[in-house]
Amino acid sequence: MAEIPACPVCGMEHTYPDDGLYICPDCGHEWPQHAAAQEERQQVVRDVHGNVLQSGDSVIVIKDLKVKGASVPLKQGTVIRNIRLVDGDPEHIEGHSDKIKDLVLKVCFLKKA
Repeated sequence: MAEIPACPVCGMEHTYPDDGLYICPDCGHEWPQHAAAQEERQQVVRDVHGNVLQSGDSVIVIKDLKVKGASVPLKQGTVIRNIRLVDGDPEHIEGHSDKIKDLVLKVCFLKKA
């Protein structure tokens, strides 16, 4: 079992875990147990212009792209709706176009719609 840290506010070691938080009964301070792990999991995905992308956004392709396994290229100006972010990879997104399904695209070729 991981060692329970002392309170960062008062320094007392009487802290205890409760529903994802550490609680100090001496001063009443509460803080998340996995604060460092949460920061690492939160990644920021940005388009070519620096706009933050989130799952469910729509993006526009900024140049013609050849797609492996497809006979038609992905044309400039194509809208990719309802994108999904790839876990652990801030450089790629997943989505569908009208003609090509199951795309994985690099964000350097996309801008937020």
